[in-house]
Amino acid sequence: MTPVTYIRFESPELHERGLRPGVFFLVNQLARDGRLTPEQERFRRANNDWYDTAYTTPSHVDPTVYDAEVNPGAVAWFKSSATHLLERVPGYLDILAAHGVPCRTVHSADPGRVVYEDDVQIVVVPHDRKP
Repeated sequence: MTPVTYIRFESPELHERGLRPGVFFLVNQLARDGRLTPEQERFRRANNDWYDTAYTTPSHVDPTVYDAEVNPGAVAWFKSSATHLLERVPGYLDILAAHGVPCRTVHSADPGRVVYEDDVQIVVVPHDRKP
């Protein structure tokens, strides 16, 4: 059996809380800062709404999943099999590129200690984070 691989789209830079923000955080931050064009904002809003209905928000299942005390540094990764979710990510990456915001794609078969899993994603505490 082929091992499942996971994909994360994240900043190469650490955020002030010591995490590498993911693609959705990065685009949403541009929106909060009022930097998106009207077309980019329409894309963001429509696709954020689509994602909100297309898969489960882990913290709605387990409110402690992103708790810094319980799961320090927890971040979400897509399963590579979640192609219907992955196919919309390039539009977000295009927005980031247009604003000069770096974002890298990371693949891993073992990104950390799994604290949440469903059919399309996992949330992990990275191996390099101390409990």
